Amino acid sequence: MSLFASDKNLALELVRGTEAAVMASGRWMGRGDKNEVDRAAVEAMRYMLNTVSMRGTVVIGEGEKDEAPMLFNGEKLGTGEGPEIDIAVDPIDGTRLMANGLSGAISVVAAADHDALFSPGNLFYLDKIVTGPDAADFIDIDAPVHVNIRRVAKAKNKAVDDVTVVMLNRPRNEALREEVCKVGARIRLIPDGDIAGALTTCWANGSTADLLLGSGGSPEAVITACAIKCLGGNMQCKPYFRNEEDEENAKGRGIDRHTVLELDDLVKGDNVFFAATGASDGDLLKGVAYRGAHIHTWSLCMRGKSGTVRYIEAVHSPKKLSLLGSAIDYGSRH
Repeated sequence: MSLFASDKNLALELVRGTEAAVMASGRWMGRGDKNEVDRAAVEAMRYMLNTVSMRGTVVIGEGEKDEAPMLFNGEKLGTGEGPEIDIAVDPIDGTRLMANGLSGAISVVAAADHDALFSPGNLFYLDKIVTGPDAADFIDIDAPVHVNIRRVAKAKNKAVDDVTVVMLNRPRNEALREEVCKVGARIRLIPDGDIAGALTTCWANGSTADLLLGSGGSPEAVITACAIKCLGGNMQCKPYFRNEEDEENAKGRGIDRHTVLELDDLVKGDNVFFAATGASDGDLLKGVAYRGAHIHTWSLCMRGKSGTVRYIEAVHSPKKLSLLGSAIDYGSRH
């Protein structure tokens, strides 16, 4: 059964999972404990997604089963009824951001038809290029940096020095950063969370970046690709090998340093859902806020087939949720 034939509110059901993750983990914001941030988010997301009418399988998760309490690759989620779907999760993209009280952390879930999502396996990192709809047809990961920046500038009717490039602040991206500087484009470095960073290139009104460049995690790339499909942007990736072992492992899958993964390689078709909720304040979404007896969240959900993007501001009552039998610990229940 395809997602299109399933409950039209499935995207909204997925948002319940991301909302739960940030409400539970947000109590640990700024307290310096990444493990507790992750534990709270994972347990809440798992509980909520298991109430959704679907036969879901986690294909982009956080390791194997023996690494519980992570949402592990191969884990089954949902009630066991409804559409058979593959799920990609990142309960908190930016756990370090959340633990250190920094901005930009989000919770994300993506879903697509069975076998539609690229499996990174032991391909841990990818070089990425992402842009929004205006310049979607003009990027080429094999082209020099200055060419891509100039193409994006032209497509968006901007001067080169008005173009903003977002990238992870990592030593492995330093050479790329120098190339961007030589062209004269602006750079916005982010400490973590390149899913949110990529999405900031895609808003028709209010985009804070024009282009994402640099290497980052491959699981995050697949999740990002789901969102880019919904938003009409474009994304391309190439393998980033840390060492010879990485390269040899990739060759066994027919992947080498010249392999280009197009958007359709990362997620097949447009039958895809994406949901995100802000964990800490960022360019993409406001972070979870605790206001006495209520918790406020800001989310978005998207559907690939329709291209619809919904923004959801929700007010939650932990006390009433507990009376309904929720096993999630949201903290205060005044």
